[in-house]
Amino acid sequence: MTSMTDGADEAVSRFNATRRAAERVRRRQTLLFGGLFALAFAASVHVGEVRPDRLVEGIGGLFNYIDRTLPKATGDGLIADAREWYWGLGRWLLMLFDTVVIAFLATTIGAAIGFALCFAASRNLVQSGLIVFTSRRLLEIARAVPELVYALIFVFAFGIGPLAGVLAIAIHTIGALGKLFSEVNENIDTKPIEGIRAVGGNWFQVVRYGVVPQVLPNFVSYSLLRFEINVRSAAIIGFVGAGGIGQELYLVIRQFIYADISALVILIVLTVSAIDLVCERLRHRLIGQESLR
Repeated sequence: MTSMTDGADEAVSRFNATRRAAERVRRRQTLLFGGLFALAFAASVHVGEVRPDRLVEGIGGLFNYIDRTLPKATGDGLIADAREWYWGLGRWLLMLFDTVVIAFLATTIGAAIGFALCFAASRNLVQSGLIVFTSRRLLEIARAVPELVYALIFVFAFGIGPLAGVLAIAIHTIGALGKLFSEVNENIDTKPIEGIRAVGGNWFQVVRYGVVPQVLPNFVSYSLLRFEINVRSAAIIGFVGAGGIGQELYLVIRQFIYADISALVILIVLTVSAIDLVCERLRHRLIGQESLR
């Protein structure tokens, strides 16, 4: 009886010693991470020149700029003032339509190619480490370069116009969606895959019947989210001549036409908000409302 008690006490002692050692390691790791985070934060504040005195000094100029962009009442009535403010509405809406079309086409191309590459970048679907490594590096290269840089390159190659914008956003979308899609692939239920392999299915049949039915709703949801992001990107890359309303916005900013700046910004915000609402409803239908609760 005594030996059993001694054995239990020894086991408890070993457990407590192991737990205390694990806690010490965890505390050291927490302190190390906290120290590294504090250093990174301090360096970021220094490099970014984020100082309270500069913020206080510049806040007045920010509000002054916003005040200049707001339309001034002429006394002829609200409708007349709105017409004065949105004097170029017809032309701006056409440019805005170009921006949305650029984003839509680029998202479609990027999602299709990202879909084709994501399976080769999934570790649970491909046994060859070389194929996985190569596919992931290609996706990284595609998304590592900002769309604006791609747009500058394509404007130089193909000239000013929407083509440069479509190509720039499409390449970045390939990298971004390909990464997200591959991560979705790596979190699927493996039982359907094992069943298809057990009956002699090849790799393409495994992907077609075991993977795609599981991941397709998430793929479409991520593509819709990316479309929202690409609409904003399409407005920005217009600054370098890649088509869309960004070209007009860049022009009025350079010429300090403040009322036109606010009119264009509000048009872009309203358009993006409308697209966000529509895409949100579509995503909710795809992934199911119950999963959001």
